[in-house]
Amino acid sequence: MDHRHLIAILRGVNPHEVFDVCHELVAAGITLIEVPLNSPDALRSIETAARGFDGRAMIGAGTVLSRTEVAEVADAGGRFVVSPDTNPAVIAATLERGLASYPGVFTPSEAFTAIRAGATGLKFFPAEVLGPKGIKAMKAVLPAGVPLYAVGGASPDNFGEYFAAGCAGFGLGTYLFKPGMTAGDVAHRAHLAVAAYDQGTSR
Repeated sequence: MDHRHLIAILRGVNPHEVFDVCHELVAAGITLIEVPLNSPDALRSIETAARGFDGRAMIGAGTVLSRTEVAEVADAGGRFVVSPDTNPAVIAATLERGLASYPGVFTPSEAFTAIRAGATGLKFFPAEVLGPKGIKAMKAVLPAGVPLYAVGGASPDNFGEYFAAGCAGFGLGTYLFKPGMTAGDVAHRAHLAVAAYDQGTSR
């Protein structure tokens, strides 16, 4: 299935609420959903979401730091792995299990290390520190076919700036979800994010 390059980051989500939150995200048009492993009982949330939205969404894990964690994510039904850092061993383990790999990068050296290891896309993190200018400067020397995601500070208010810098998409964390938010809160923000994304990609 085709996905918008919008990754919903559900840090802190609980297993009892993950289905309802994912339902609202998918209904709004966000079908790449990440559950960071430092969330409560994250693997159970991943398994619940992966089963509940099979064929409608792609569920993955964030804050994945080791080969062991990659295996646990794959066994739970996760289909992609996001990390805060560039770890070739984690990228290799991810690809070995047939999952997509989105490592975090901040420098050209990290970006090329991730690309050479086989990364599916690059997570520029924290994007608010690099800014669109920093990402644009690195984009000029990176292979054209590697999708870049701005994560950490990206929101519908600045999608246009990051698109202009060469980003393909975004990871949205606290903008979309924080512990204590209702599924209705998530739905409202998800619709705004999709509208801004669609507007940016139509230009």
